[in-house]
Amino acid sequence: MSINNIRLVATDLDGTFLRDDKSISPRNLEALDMLGNSDVVRVVATGRNLRKVTEVIPDEVPFDFIVFSSGAGVYNWKTGAHIFSKNISRESSNLLISYLLDKDLNFHAFWPVPENHHLWYHRGSEPCEEFERYFSFHNSYAFPLPEDRSVETELCQFLVVIPGDEQRFFRMKQEIEALCPEIRIIRSSSPLNTGYIWIEIFHREVSKGNGVLYLCNQLDIHPKLTMGIGNDYNDVDLLEFTEHSFITDNAPEVLKSGFRLLPTNEDDAFAHAVERLFE
Repeated sequence: MSINNIRLVATDLDGTFLRDDKSISPRNLEALDMLGNSDVVRVVATGRNLRKVTEVIPDEVPFDFIVFSSGAGVYNWKTGAHIFSKNISRESSNLLISYLLDKDLNFHAFWPVPENHHLWYHRGSEPCEEFERYFSFHNSYAFPLPEDRSVETELCQFLVVIPGDEQRFFRMKQEIEALCPEIRIIRSSSPLNTGYIWIEIFHREVSKGNGVLYLCNQLDIHPKLTMGIGNDYNDVDLLEFTEHSFITDNAPEVLKSGFRLLPTNEDDAFAHAVERLFE
């Protein structure tokens, strides 16, 4: 593997490109410049919505494209243009709302891309500290679920937070995916590091890997000329798509055996991967 056979590099943000305090190391910035000087396309592939990307990536950071909300949207960082979106249909969205209400769960339902920093929410009867923490970060854009408990629009995604119970997660995953063939579930570890499981529900075609595939098709880049870097369950689709795939040492242990290992995000994992291309 060398810079001569790489045309696109895609990286996750939290726990991968960013330090734990959400800062960007000088070494990682230098690695971005190295890629740009070699005409390599630089892509963010993140679970963050676009507004939350802009909270941690200043305008001058030289990425080319943002695959955001786990692939529900793609954004040209240089021109400011939204170039792709994939939302859940209104019919499927209302089926999911009915299921989650019937189970009396705490959940968030996000407006369609590109306005998916706005959301509806519902509090179930079971108190959930994680739900409240998330709500406290997003309450400026949050609205109670409509009184008739239905929506008249597509939705980007749902977020359901449950305690770290593996059996409960897999049971819910089976039930939800059987209920609605249009959707799929992506598991994510809590970014608040509290031991909860985040159940993220998207259109079945949404993944970080499919977002990068869209860019490859648009830019005429063969998948064999791609590299991906991640750290968590929601990066697996990306790392299975890219030809040269790396995972950071701060990833869950169960994921580490499947991909080449890098140092942690605190130790410039992104730069370590890029620098290997120039050796």
